[in-house]
Amino acid sequence: MSLGFEQAGFEVAAAVEYDPVHSATHEFNFPNCDSICRSVADIDGQYIRKNSRIGSQKVDVVFGGGPCQGFSMIGKRAVDDPRNSLICHFVRLVLDLKASYFVFENVRGLTVGAHRKFLEEVIVEFQKGGYRIVEDYRVLNAASYGVPQDRQRLFLIGARKGNRLPDYPAETHTPLTVKRSDANGRALKATPTVWDALRDLPEADEFEELLERDWVKAKFRTASDYSAVLRGGARDPDDHSAGRKYDRTVLTSSLRTVHTAAATKRFRETRQGDTEAVSRYFKLAPGGICNTIRAGTASDHGAFSSPRPIHPNSPRCITVREAARLHSYPDWFRFHVTKWHGFRQIGNSVPPRLARAVASKVMEAFSEPKRPECYSVSTQTELLSMGMTAAAARYDVSANVIARRTRPAH
Repeated sequence: MSLGFEQAGFEVAAAVEYDPVHSATHEFNFPNCDSICRSVADIDGQYIRKNSRIGSQKVDVVFGGGPCQGFSMIGKRAVDDPRNSLICHFVRLVLDLKASYFVFENVRGLTVGAHRKFLEEVIVEFQKGGYRIVEDYRVLNAASYGVPQDRQRLFLIGARKGNRLPDYPAETHTPLTVKRSDANGRALKATPTVWDALRDLPEADEFEELLERDWVKAKFRTASDYSAVLRGGARDPDDHSAGRKYDRTVLTSSLRTVHTAAATKRFRETRQGDTEAVSRYFKLAPGGICNTIRAGTASDHGAFSSPRPIHPNSPRCITVREAARLHSYPDWFRFHVTKWHGFRQIGNSVPPRLARAVASKVMEAFSEPKRPECYSVSTQTELLSMGMTAAAARYDVSANVIARRTRPAH
């Protein structure tokens, strides 16, 4: 969401994240943004103003979303999941900060069943606090906005009274297998495919170095229009973010996964577009789009790793960088060096291009965005390898704020 709003032309002044490891990664990628490592349940608007560059300035937008597992259509959907109460704190902080606008994101499961009543109560609280809500709230699919992934998310948009209410963004893309037109009858662009996202990336299994670290100097292949933008070799006219200077000859976030011979054989024999029978991993089809990339859960909620897609041509799971490409992250964006945290960071995030589409509609209420000057990516790479203890110490929080990951005994 931070990157999408930056690409729409906003200055992201402060970010609240209660997981110290993820907060450190956010700080690496957004060094000009103040990272507040606290639970939203423990802070108020004044705390955010005091601990960021916002101070007494007017807040244009508050955006974000509470944990979505309690509302997910996958697995147990618990109305009384304590994580769901964090959404009420999102409402409270929007009102505290008197933001001109807010954008709230969550899974589509929040729109059905008993959870829909909860969502409607949230809307009433916003209205009582002086906000108008875009009627007929929408579930948007990332694939409809140029992301090669089937990912449906609810977006709730509101404006403080006195401000113009934004529209939802019109769809710009459609998968190759579905021919659709826009409101003016013009054919929509084709959604980039899995292979558009991955074809230029070096094959991770060819580098022994990637067994020990997550980066290597490598030669990239010919990029597609989609991947050329993510590599920084082509300019996206709709991207108003500050460009990052980085070494484009380095493949990052690509620590390898060592599979057993039996798993490798099963992955190789699974047809593209099918689910492997034992692992239940989906094998990507080059000409299609990716299934929804999901995050695992921490120890207090089962310590599960979510199924990771199988590479369309190599008998292995995709790397964190490959997942990032399928999520529309540019190559300068870095993730935690471990696969566990890296995949969680991607799986829990909104694809930047989807976030940008929504943020761009909010930006229409303000002046025309101007692209800031480029700057070099952070050199504080230690932020990407911090364990929980070191990250917690950096932000002066308990190392037990997130339940420790437990590994199964063998």
